[in-house]
Amino acid sequence: MRARYFPLAVLASVLCLCRSYTLRSSVSWVVSSNDVVEEADLSSEVAPALLVDNAGLWKQAYPSSNVLGDSMESPGELGKPESDSVAQLSSRLFSYRLEKMSSSGPPPHQETARTARYIAHYSDWGHLATISTQDKIKGLPFGNIFSVSDGPLDNSTGVIYFYVTLMDNTLSDLKSNPYASLTFSEAEGEFCRQMVYDPEDPRCARLTLTGKMVEVAPEELAFAKEAMFSRHPVMAKWPVGHKWFFMKLELIQVWLQDWIGGISLIPLEDYFKATPF
Repeated sequence: MRARYFPLAVLASVLCLCRSYTLRSSVSWVVSSNDVVEEADLSSEVAPALLVDNAGLWKQAYPSSNVLGDSMESPGELGKPESDSVAQLSSRLFSYRLEKMSSSGPPPHQETARTARYIAHYSDWGHLATISTQDKIKGLPFGNIFSVSDGPLDNSTGVIYFYVTLMDNTLSDLKSNPYASLTFSEAEGEFCRQMVYDPEDPRCARLTLTGKMVEVAPEELAFAKEAMFSRHPVMAKWPVGHKWFFMKLELIQVWLQDWIGGISLIPLEDYFKATPF
């Protein structure tokens, strides 16, 4: 009789030893018996590697005095073998602290201009579509991902800035035809996941800004640099040999899908008057 119950006893022991898990951004977190998620106290060095599921804006861990590129290495220095100190610095280029997006969440969907500004401001990247100059697809649409910013976190302008290099295929397209469309999705943040909205669900807002890509004028360079490097501090350490420079999108149309029942074409005046905060 004892042998008959042995397999059941082993199974029961295994089940008692195992605690249930829930999948959060590809990371398994232990769930206690009272169903409260027990999250570790993650340091700024560990959080990015674990893909913490509180999507928002990432802030670089090294001091702000370095953010604006005051100590940028030369291309020659970048080619040298890494010493221990340089290796430590390199690892810090990808060490971020997590900053939550607006705690109030997105605006009501009826406030279309404000919703558009909210998405434009709190998106860290977007999909830029151009008309290709590449031989095999010349004249066809070509899409590329770009990191963007419409200003520091506390100063939204609605003007989208880019940090680009002529080594990028998209820049070749823009030299031939400077007009482009930049698309954002609210799925980049937490709202759609929390609401269990598919990225194509119309309640998961999509914003497409269409306009002309132009180089930032000298009098606007300081703000463009602050806008980009405060939101993407690692850019300050990108190789200077790539000859990076700043561009912005001069808007022609603001297209928004943020609810069931159709899209909104938002007048530029309303867009720039609105605030995302």
